Amino acid sequence: MRLRREWALAAIIGAIALAVGWRSPVFLTPRNALDIANDSALLAILVIGQMPVLLTRGIDLSVASNLALTGMLVALAGKLWPGAGAPVLIVLALALGAAQGALNGWLITRFELPAIVVTLGTMSVYRGAVFVVSGGAWVNDQDIHAAIKALPRSELLGLPLLVWFAAAMAALGGWLLRWRREGRDLYACGGNPAAARVVGIPVARRIRMAYTLSGALAGLAGLLWVGRYAIAFTELAAGFELTVIAACVIGGVSIAGGVGTVGGALMGVLLIGVINAALPVIHVSPFWQQAIAGAAILVSVLLNSRAQRQPGQQILPRRGDT
Repeated sequence: MRLRREWALAAIIGAIALAVGWRSPVFLTPRNALDIANDSALLAILVIGQMPVLLTRGIDLSVASNLALTGMLVALAGKLWPGAGAPVLIVLALALGAAQGALNGWLITRFELPAIVVTLGTMSVYRGAVFVVSGGAWVNDQDIHAAIKALPRSELLGLPLLVWFAAAMAALGGWLLRWRREGRDLYACGGNPAAARVVGIPVARRIRMAYTLSGALAGLAGLLWVGRYAIAFTELAAGFELTVIAACVIGGVSIAGGVGTVGGALMGVLLIGVINAALPVIHVSPFWQQAIAGAAILVSVLLNSRAQRQPGQQILPRRGDT
């Protein structure tokens, strides 16, 4: 079922690309494909982080605010310590993001609170913290550390380094979920939490791990976002959490937990990337992007629920049957 969905997504992406390419042949060029991959890389990193959370029946609405706060903190740190190198800034971004994600996981497991309530609250807290630490001021191009700007703009073997970052995170995510016990435990925690506890899986620990991973990748995305666009401000990536969740759900990651693959999630990212690239070509306002993402979530949730609904099996005879 998962494989069929991924093939269906590939067919839809191909159909959209061909239809838009028929109207504007430049859309089908390798240069445009590379631009779509580069534009989708940050979304892919966030999706790889969000996926483990969704597998546990949770949700992380704070990823965009985490991205903005970490991006601002790293930009300010780079301004204060101009001698810091790229490895130090990357580790700092991962640590800051992971701390915010770990706070989400701790609140959810320690007080047994709904994930949507906790992360909705921390979403506002982190967003407000951006204003507090920056004093409401923007960090502009001339004040951003050269190493931060170089990271997403450099190339390696003809591909943007941003694409390599996304590919590396996807590979690590696939390895964790497929080959590591901790990753397989996440599926069990979301599929049947009660049974997972019975067989000895540390459900609370795995949930905290999932939110910490989500936060760490949001922090990395914050560093790369600030470097790519050379700006950090309070409303950075505002509302982007909807796009992240949309990509996951479109790719077959169930919000009911326990179902989803990295490959499917990346197909959801690619579909959104192709649609976003196609909108200007067909002269559709980019403000439709959020509406399209919301509609895609509704359709995908409907398809997921229909696919997962199993017909009941009659095991006792009806009254009057012989």
